Amino acid sequence: MIIRTCSVQPLQAPLKTPFRIASGQHDSLDNLLFRITLDNKISGYGEAAIATHITGETVPKTLAALKETAAALSGESIADYFSLIAGIKERLHDNHAALAAVEMAVLDAFTRTFRVPLWSLFANKPAYRFQTDITIVIGSIEEAYQAAVSWHRQGFRTFKIKIGKDKSLDTRRILAVHRAAPKAGIIIDANQAFTSTEILKLLADLRRQKVCPILLEQPVARADTDGLRRLTRLARIPVCADESARSLDDVTRLLRSKTVNAINIKLMKSGLLESAQIARVTHASGATLMIGAMMESSLAITAAAHFAAGMGCFSFIDLDTTFFIRGPLSRSPYLDNHGHFNLSGCTPGTGVTVPTAP
Repeated sequence: MIIRTCSVQPLQAPLKTPFRIASGQHDSLDNLLFRITLDNKISGYGEAAIATHITGETVPKTLAALKETAAALSGESIADYFSLIAGIKERLHDNHAALAAVEMAVLDAFTRTFRVPLWSLFANKPAYRFQTDITIVIGSIEEAYQAAVSWHRQGFRTFKIKIGKDKSLDTRRILAVHRAAPKAGIIIDANQAFTSTEILKLLADLRRQKVCPILLEQPVARADTDGLRRLTRLARIPVCADESARSLDDVTRLLRSKTVNAINIKLMKSGLLESAQIARVTHASGATLMIGAMMESSLAITAAAHFAAGMGCFSFIDLDTTFFIRGPLSRSPYLDNHGHFNLSGCTPGTGVTVPTAP
C-alpha cells in the first residue's frame, strides 16, 4: 500500500449549455485529475473541480499544488489514511479542491485494495437508492419553462432554480417552472445575490401564487449572518448555507447560533473526511442536510454519491452536473437517465476509472 507514482492532468469536457449562476458561469468542464498508483499496481482517482467564481481557486494554482503534493506523497503508505490525509490537509489548507482530489484518490485506492466500495468507509448499511434534483440555470422565462418541461419528461421531480442575475425576472422564472411541473419540488438557490428583505418579498410573491419552495439556498452574502438568521426566523421554509459553510468550524458556528437550519455539503469545499464530520454534527443538531457539487464529472459525482449513501442522512440530493456534460465523463455507472442513483452491487472503490495520459 505504498504510493509508487502520482500524476496530475487536465480533466476537460464540453457542456451541453453554459451553467449560469448569479456569481458567474461555467462554459466547459475544466478540472484536474489526480491519480495515485500503489506498489500493488492498484490505482486511485480523484478530481479537483475548480469554481473560481465561487471559491476563488484557480486551475493554475490547483495544478501547482497537486504537483507539489504528488512529489511529497511518493513513497508514503496509505494504510493509515487518516494520518496521511491530516498531513495533506495542512499542506493544502487554502486549496480545498486539491485536497478533495487527493483524498478521493487515496480513499479510492484504499477501498480498491480491500475490494470494497467507497461507501463502506462511512457505513455498514448504506442508503443505496436516491434521486438527484436537476438545476434550472439562469436564463429567460421561456428557457426556464422549456427546461422544466424537458427534465420533467425525463423523470426529474425536484428542480433547483438558480436566481439572482436579473431579479426582475426571478419570480416569473420560478412560476414558469411551477407551471411546467406543478407537482414538482422547487429549491431556490440565489448564490448570495439577494438581501434578506428582497428574498422575503420574493417568497411572499410566490405564496400569493400558491407556490411554496421546499428549500432556500444561500440567499444572502456569505458573511451576512444577520440576514441568514432573519430568514431562518421568517422564511417559513428551511434556509440552507452553502458558500457560508465551507468548513466544520463554519458549520458549528452557524448551527450553534441558529443562523441556518440546513447545510449544503460539497466535497470540493471540505474534502471527504471533514465532510463526514460536518454531516454528523449537522445531523446530530437536527438540521437538514443537502449534498451538492461544483461542476464535476462522473468521477467526483460518483464519489459524492458513495458519500451520501454511506452517511445516509441527506434530505436533499443535488448531484446533477453530469447531465450538463457531453461525452464519456458524463457517465456514472450507478446513475440512470432519470437521475436515480443505485449503489447496490457496487464494484470496489468509486467504480469509476478515468483514462490517463501515458
